[in-house]
Amino acid sequence: MVADGWVEKETETGYDILGSDDEANIQKAYSTSICSQNTVNHSFGVSLTFLLIYILNPDKEPLPWRGYCTIPSFTELPPPSSLPPTASFPYFPPKNFTPPSFPPDDFETLSPAGVFLGIFSIDTGIERRMSIRLTYASHARSREGAGKGDGGLGTSRTIIRFILGQPRKDWERRIQLEIDKYHDIIILPVSENMNGGKSHAFFTWASSNAWVPPLYSTNFSSIPEGLTYTNATSPPPALAMHDPVFAHRDKESSNPMPWVHPDFVLKADDDAFVMLAELEAHLRVALHAQPAPHAVKDLPVQTLSDRDIQNDTLIFHTPLDSTSSDDSHTATNSPNTLISSPPSDPSPLQNNDPLIYWGYLVKNRFMAGELYGLSYSLVNWIAKDPQIKGLTRGAEDKQTSKWMRLHPRASEVRWVSERCWIYDHPRAGTVYSHGFLFPSEVKRVQRDVLFDLEHNASQESTTLDKSSSISAFSPFGPYGASPPTWSRSTVSTFGIRYSLPISDLTTDQSIEALVEGSEMSRLREGTSSPGTIDHAWRHREGKLKRYNGRRLGGTIAVHFIKKNMWFLEAALALLEGEDITEVERSHAEEDSQLHRKAVLLESHPRTRLLDDVIVEGS
Repeated sequence: MVADGWVEKETETGYDILGSDDEANIQKAYSTSICSQNTVNHSFGVSLTFLLIYILNPDKEPLPWRGYCTIPSFTELPPPSSLPPTASFPYFPPKNFTPPSFPPDDFETLSPAGVFLGIFSIDTGIERRMSIRLTYASHARSREGAGKGDGGLGTSRTIIRFILGQPRKDWERRIQLEIDKYHDIIILPVSENMNGGKSHAFFTWASSNAWVPPLYSTNFSSIPEGLTYTNATSPPPALAMHDPVFAHRDKESSNPMPWVHPDFVLKADDDAFVMLAELEAHLRVALHAQPAPHAVKDLPVQTLSDRDIQNDTLIFHTPLDSTSSDDSHTATNSPNTLISSPPSDPSPLQNNDPLIYWGYLVKNRFMAGELYGLSYSLVNWIAKDPQIKGLTRGAEDKQTSKWMRLHPRASEVRWVSERCWIYDHPRAGTVYSHGFLFPSEVKRVQRDVLFDLEHNASQESTTLDKSSSISAFSPFGPYGASPPTWSRSTVSTFGIRYSLPISDLTTDQSIEALVEGSEMSRLREGTSSPGTIDHAWRHREGKLKRYNGRRLGGTIAVHFIKKNMWFLEAALALLEGEDITEVERSHAEEDSQLHRKAVLLESHPRTRLLDDVIVEGS
């Protein structure tokens, strides 16, 4: 035994007596060894986690959004199963194609579409719901467009409601109070979930209970006729504060008009910022457009195997024999073939109601879940088809795509994709992320992409060695490769956390720095002086110039808004700002004076100009 404060150390010759300091050193060394081992294990665990995330994450390269804004989509056919998910431009465009421009010249002659937008929320999401109510659900720039707007006529049939599952017990009263106050919450008869059937429950509810205002004006050259779902009507409901002004005026009249089923039912996430006038405009054009003629009637309907239905790979296998009967919509005995059984209501097989599946097409497989829509006929079929009721669990946006391929007229469903004007928040750092986008910048983007294509075509035509393995790039075809410049952003960099280009920017300047292509977004720390910051701010574009003098044609939705600050940034960038800046107004006045002088000189040839003063000649 040894005295307190001492320990025995076993040696080759026996025991030595160690002092307290030696003991402390041993304990310290031991603790250091353990900590080092833990650090190594932790580092290995973190590295392994990030490696697995990288391997499992299908999004490894930023997408060629500049090409999306320049090269139009040439088909609305359901994407074939053989199409690689990485094919950004799988079809070869015609020579000298025209980049997309929106809206079309005859847009104002088209009657507005009836749009029911269901925003998925949860019981605790009151702060985000309030933010939406006070911004894009009601703001004039969202509902009317840029400039003087249209007085809200375009979105006079656009309704927003928040979609919740059953709230938890301790939230029931708070949610009920919110319903009584705002009249814009729908509670579905399902427990709250994301991929456990909430979307199917929503569409099922919407097929019978989604109503939108009627067409308040018939002063349009084109109004869809013969739509079966417009025969059903319902008295106007209690109105929300953000419902269309036309609906509020009509409700206050002595004889309010009944509401009708919508042309489109859309599902949106509450982390998306949606510009309602832009959304309605794109849906309006799709509603009025005549389906492009194609030989789909002679093509077999794509089918799904049991394995396809049970997982989320969305890899489709052998289609039906093309000789099968057009009206064979029942399950066969083949274990690898599954076709939609007859719906309870046979109308999808008989009417001419539009069949439209709209959204951002992801990997040539499905419309992204942040915002996608279905024409009413598809919603009604989803609600009534018995087979679909058994296919409600799994990634909800992928499930919806599977439903579309099971439709009895699947080959006629129009897959209308919009990949330019739907994107992720500039701070998100995802493959879908870039700066806030406006039509003026897209015109510049289109010019650059067309130059790339023309340059590539010129290289191909002047290539002498046809056998050379080195050729100019081609973004087209199933295995086309887009140039890296088509993914470039002046604001966002994939995989890197966003930081302001200059540290001491004002709030307004920091919002301008998030605008794609702006001078402010191009400034960099260490290379920009206060003078260049001031120049970039004063020479920013006003809203009228950013929209090329038009009311519409810009961002539809910004997604992946994970922070309230990001939401407010989107609101400021898209809803606020001057129509004409001070510098633009000054230039406009100078141009106006020069124009007046030119007109006077032309109409009075005997006048002369002396020191900018027009003097009558003798």
